[in-house]
Order: sequence, then C-alpha cells, then structure tokens
Amino acid sequence: MGDAAEEDLYAVLGAGPSDSAQQLRHRYQRLALQYHPDRHAGSSSAEAESGMKRFLEVDAAWRVLGDQTTRRQYDLQRRAQELKQDWPVDSVVHLQDMIWEQNERVYTHGCRCGGGFHVSEEEVQEVTRSRRQDGDEEEEAETGEREHGGGGGGVVVCCDTCSLAVCVTR
Repeated sequence: MGDAAEEDLYAVLGAGPSDSAQQLRHRYQRLALQYHPDRHAGSSSAEAESGMKRFLEVDAAWRVLGDQTTRRQYDLQRRAQELKQDWPVDSVVHLQDMIWEQNERVYTHGCRCGGGFHVSEEEVQEVTRSRRQDGDEEEEAETGEREHGGGGGGVVVCCDTCSLAVCVTR
C-alpha cells in the first residue's frame, strides 16, 4: 500500500471517502468493464496499453478500498498526510460535544458550511495512547489548548466539504 498512498485511490475510482462500500463496488465494476483488456483486443496497441494500465490502476484501487480493514488503514494514512499540511485550526471541539455514530464508528460534528468533521475511534485512541507514552498528558493538553487553540492536545480534523479544520480534544 506504500505506492497507493501517493495516489488518491478514491479519485482512481471516481469516488470519495464518504462513499459506501456498495457505491465503491459499483464504480469499480463499471470501470473494470470499461477498461477490461478483452474490450480493447481489437484496438491499436497504444489504446490497448492505455486501457490495460487504467484497468490495473482501477484493480489496485479496488484491492485496497474494497476491503474494510485495508480501506480503514488507507483512510488513516490519507488523514495523516493531510495533517502534515499546515492548515490553520478554526476552533477547538471537545469529544463529548461530538455525536457518536455507532454504525459508522466515528464521532461527528457539524461545520458552519453544512459539511461535517469526522474522527474515528482509532484516531482518538492513537492520540490518547501517544500522549500517555509521553507521560505528560494533562500538561500537554492544557498548554496545547492555551497556546495553539487546542492543537497540542488533540486531533486536527478537516471538514469534509470546506477547508476549515478543528482540533478535537478529550
């Protein structure tokens, strides 16, 4: 999955991270039929090669996104990459102020644009675990919230619609 993290696998399927597994499957099947090598058997070698390359990209994307476990890992890698970008944090949201979506296994909070902020249980646990390992959970949470608007003691989450980001703290 190392190379796949560099390319947006959702874009390969013409999908988005919020698409359901069924929607992803439908997009994969449509693209796989469109670019399948048997469809391009009579085409020029350049067309056939281009179709084969696209088919392999679609297939590789589906192998990651079609499995719930590997999709979750890929989403976490994408989120980590997004967090490396230097986006300003708009506000601090406390975890207890978010809504727990049992079916999706994520905490959600509405954005002023109408979109939403989503943070998984695993992301929250990972931040909590790493802060405990550092041994200064309370101090880091307090100073981080004061100095950075919450950045030091939580998870930075981007809106799924606009460019706003919030820091989710415990």
